[in-house]
Amino acid sequence: MSCLQTIQDYGLRAIGIGERLLPRENFTLCEQFTLIGSGMIWNIYFGVCALVAGFFFANALAVAKGSRHAVLRKPAEWFIFVFRGSPLFIQFFFGYFFFLTLKQSYPVFEPFTAAWLGALVVLFLNTAAYSGEIFYGALRSIPKGDVEAADAYGFSGWPRFRRIVWPTMLRLAWPAYTNEAIFLFHSTALVFFAGFPTWQQRGDALYYANYFADKTFNPFVPYPILAMYFILLTLAVIAIFGFINRRLNRHLPQEARRKMKLGVNLFR
Repeated sequence: MSCLQTIQDYGLRAIGIGERLLPRENFTLCEQFTLIGSGMIWNIYFGVCALVAGFFFANALAVAKGSRHAVLRKPAEWFIFVFRGSPLFIQFFFGYFFFLTLKQSYPVFEPFTAAWLGALVVLFLNTAAYSGEIFYGALRSIPKGDVEAADAYGFSGWPRFRRIVWPTMLRLAWPAYTNEAIFLFHSTALVFFAGFPTWQQRGDALYYANYFADKTFNPFVPYPILAMYFILLTLAVIAIFGFINRRLNRHLPQEARRKMKLGVNLFR
């Protein structure tokens, strides 16, 4: 079988398109690259969906934690404390058994016991807690002069937050938030070890890497391939977030712009 034929057969296997049965013997490098790359579709799905949804929830958490009203501040503080204080791996197991218990009484929760939705919810809550703390720190770091200038121009309430406070908060938080985004994509590899079952053996990248390592008794081929895919994904995240960072700081002089260092983000 040629490498092109292998890509056609297994390139989208992780989402149910192509050959159903996995290769059993005489594994080639092309098969390992293709199937592990196919599994990366799920890792990207988990990371992108959790990051987008978590971004908005994290902003709400940061504002709630900075509120003067205890009814808003306390729940946000405890939410952030619990999800930042407990390991993500344990959160996966608690989430799975929590949804499993709910499914017994309410069948509508059955999809949440599968990895594609249940694990996504756990990742969403986890990244929202970490990102919320990052945005809260940036919210507290907004220069007092910026707020006073907004007051002098007649901005108050929601217009002041939307046009002055929120953009400044994002600009200050973005380098640290980039690190959280990278960490989130790396954390998607833990889904394989969590209690959430895969759908018809269509697992993520680590699922296929572990399959080849078990069959060949040689982990030094599939796991470096997996690491290479994650490094490429990290570079893509840095490029996208770097572009957004430049857009957030486009109004500042060149020497005053907050630059993102590649080395720091890669080795968080």
